[in-house]
Amino acid sequence: MVIKVFLASSSGSTAIKKKQQDVVAFLEALKVDYTQLDIACNEENRMWMRQNVPEEKKPANGIPLPPQIFNEESYCGDYDTFFDAKEDNLVYSFLGLPPPPGSKEAVQADEAHIVENGTHVEETNAEGNLDDSIEVPVEERNGDAHSKEEQAQAADEKEEGEEEGEVAEGETADDEAMEEETAGDKGPAEEEEALEETDEVTEDTQANAEEEQEEADDDREEEDLQSEEEEELRQLEEEEEAEVQEEEEEDLEEPQEEEAE
Repeated sequence: MVIKVFLASSSGSTAIKKKQQDVVAFLEALKVDYTQLDIACNEENRMWMRQNVPEEKKPANGIPLPPQIFNEESYCGDYDTFFDAKEDNLVYSFLGLPPPPGSKEAVQADEAHIVENGTHVEETNAEGNLDDSIEVPVEERNGDAHSKEEQAQAADEKEEGEEEGEVAEGETADDEAMEEETAGDKGPAEEEEALEETDEVTEDTQANAEEEQEEADDDREEEDLQSEEEEELRQLEEEEEAEVQEEEEEDLEEPQEEEAE
């Protein structure tokens, strides 16, 4: 299987050049065999690349940009999908190649296989053949990590937990019954206290009303006294004015009598 990387050797885009360099450099670092195919100088390469990129992978304008990666005739992806695979340590899966033994991707694949199936991957000997001398425990082959003793212990713990739960429920029921009885005892006492408080409030209200009435009566008496005093003063002033007027009239009459004489 040959990995094909379609590039544009004379691209004027700095971003495209950088992406192409990243893909090539990473493939060389992994020592993956690949072939560079230039679409800038070869129209046949350009047409083949455009025709074999799936329609759902093409951009809105329908023209895919380099770099585009293929495994023989099978489409792998563009730079973005290649970068995601690199970040997830899944480049070999992206390229459709088996990961080399000992690589991160191979270790991840083995772990995923064990988790999914509950079994170990068949181990091989130095010659690459299956090594039948390595036995896998029955519990692990069946995905059962617990022994019979552990299962029995778990059952005992479950029974103890259920008994404790029943005891706790009984205590809770007793507590609730006690609270209800206490609440029943407190009911009449609370009602009496409420009645006493109501009576006190009523007495206070009546006392306040009486005080307000007394104050109103006092104010009315003061107003009446003040009115009487004002009336007396007015009468005195009128009397004084009448006396002054009489004296003035007498003073006027005396000169007239003297002239008459």
